[in-house]
Order: sequence, then structure tokens, then C-alpha cells
Amino acid sequence: MSGRSRILRWAIPLAVVPVLVLLAFGLLRLDDANIGQTVAQARQTGNCGQALTALEGVWLGNRIADAPLTADGDLTVQACQRLDAARTKLNTGLTGDGNALKAGFDGLGSVLTDLPGHDKMVDVALDGFLAGLPGKDPCHAAAVTDWLRQRKPTHNTLDRSTTVIPKVAPDALVGCGDNLMTANDWETARKRYQQLLDQYPGHALTAKAQDGVTKATQAIELANVRRLLADTTGGQPTYCSQPAQYSAAPPYGHGVNPSLIYGTDDYAQVLPPGWRTDDPAKAVLVICAGTTDYGDAVQTCPYTAETGIFSNVPTDVTFHKIAIPVKVYELRTGKLIIDRAVQVAGASCPDTIHWTSALNDSPPPKDMYVSSTQPDAVAAFATVINP
Repeated sequence: MSGRSRILRWAIPLAVVPVLVLLAFGLLRLDDANIGQTVAQARQTGNCGQALTALEGVWLGNRIADAPLTADGDLTVQACQRLDAARTKLNTGLTGDGNALKAGFDGLGSVLTDLPGHDKMVDVALDGFLAGLPGKDPCHAAAVTDWLRQRKPTHNTLDRSTTVIPKVAPDALVGCGDNLMTANDWETARKRYQQLLDQYPGHALTAKAQDGVTKATQAIELANVRRLLADTTGGQPTYCSQPAQYSAAPPYGHGVNPSLIYGTDDYAQVLPPGWRTDDPAKAVLVICAGTTDYGDAVQTCPYTAETGIFSNVPTDVTFHKIAIPVKVYELRTGKLIIDRAVQVAGASCPDTIHWTSALNDSPPPKDMYVSSTQPDAVAAFATVINP
């Protein structure tokens, strides 16, 4: 038998090809079904992470096998991308940034409007935002609840964000007020405390908010008084012409009333230490003294010059108390309670007197002050400070 070479060819029968195609197609459809079921479940539970993980396995074959399913998946990808951007904005909004809050809610709303079927995913994103309240900073939380209160209803699931307001706002308002007081921002602190009183009358925090309003008001008043006392006009503090109240100051009454005294340092310095203070927070009175003048006449005595042409001419000299005009304001009310002269007594008609004159030879003056001592000054100011 002569040798022959043979070439063997294996060939798939043409009838088998359609079967293989159908089998591959069926497997793809099965894969699509599994993906679709996972994505549908993710939509129902609001789990964007689960949906996106499932959709990562979609390739060209899946798109050919089930185009509607993959198109639906594309919408879910778009929804999750929008929601992720909205979450980022809302996280920024938790700091009280109104623009970020608007952008975040607009993003959530666009998914509800443009991509129906992803409502639960929106709910989950909104829940995440609401769970971030009140956060660590009560002023941020108060700003967020303010924004939510002013937000116009959209008549969808986003409107339920208002349910968090009464749960978060009261504590946030009072806590924010407390923080602002510590930072010496008394005006804003008072507004926050007052906001609780206006929006939540009868709340458990009402007493604390009322106390906060009082303390903030008093801090504002004290700061104003300090400013008026520091500014000067015509040698006296502006307070003397523009008095203001510090309602935390004690009322004026019997006994020692610590005073802020201006315009008469010579006499103020000799007063007992407890009668005078330099701290408005410890004062009862603000005393504004004017220019010293002659007060009540005490005694008149004749004097003659030792030398000169008037040496034999007696001159009557009248000694007067030292009159110090004072305006006395009760710091608690800022009201003028005394407007008269404090008169300092003293010794009169000494054996000799000394005077100065523009002329080399002149008689003694007809009016002179008594010679006062520390007890005399204390007695005079006692009529005002220690009545």
C-alpha cells in the first residue's frame, strides 16, 4: 500500500452555529436579568453604591442583548452622579452656607423631576443630610434651620426636611447665643435668644433664652457706657451730655453708692476708697462736676493791707463755701437724679490772708473761699454718694 498523506479537518456543522449563538445570547440575557434585578433592588433601597457596582459589569454584549435594560441603567448612573454632587453641596451647607444648601436641594429636586424612579435614592441622600444636624457648631445648625424654614415648598419628599426644624432649632439658637456671648458678639447673641422666644413661646428653653436676652442687653449697655465715658467733649466724657443706662447696675439708695467722678479730681481723690470706682461695671452713679464757684457765704471779716495806699483802709472779705456744680446720673437708668452744687465747707476769717493781683498795689478781694480739709470734702460729697 503506497503511503498517502491525509489532511483531517474538523468542522462544526452549520446547524450547530445558531445553537451556540442562542446559548450566548441566553447567557447574556441571564446576566442582564441579574444586573437588572440588583439595580432594581438598589433603587428600592436607595443604595447608589450597590447600583453602580452592578452596572460596572455592563459591557457591549449586555447592551446588544438588552438595550432597554442598559439604557435604564444609564439613567440610574446619571441619577447617582447628580445625587453625589448634591451630597457634596449639602455637606458644605451644614456649615450654614445658604448657596450650597440651595444647590444641594436643587440637585435632589432635579433627580425627582428629570429621572423618575429614583425617589428612594433621593430620600436616602436627604436623610444623610438631615442626620448631619445639629452638628458640632450650634450657629451653623441655626443658620441651616433658618434656611429650611424660609425654603419654598416643592410639594415632594424634600418638603419633609422641615420636620427637623423644631427638633434642632431651639437648642441650636440658645447654644449659638451662648457661643456668641463668649465671643463678645452681644448683638447677634441677643437676636438668637430672642428668636427662640418669638418662634417657640413656652419652650423648655424659654427661661434660659430670656436670661440670655437680659445678659446680652446688659453687655451691650455696658459697652456703650464704656464708650461714652472714654470719649471726651470739652474736657468731660461724652456720657455727661449723652447719658445712657446700664440696667445691671445697683439702684441708687441709702448707704455708699460707688461713683464714677469726672471734672473734680482734687476733691475726688480725697474721698474714701469705697466711694469712688474706675470700673463702670461696679458703679452706681456717674458724677459730672462743673467749674468751681462761690457757694453760700459763711463769714465776713475786715482786712487791711500791710503796706501800700490801702494799708489804712479796711476791706470786708466774705468767705464762701466751695460750690462744685454736679450733675449726678443713676447708671442703672441713665437718668439725671441730682442737678445742684455740692458745697464744701471749711475754716473762714484767718488772721491773715494772701492774695494776688494784676496791680502792684490793690486791696484784698471782697470774696474768698473757705479753707477746706479732707473731712470737709467728704462731708460735702456724702450728701450725694452716701446719703
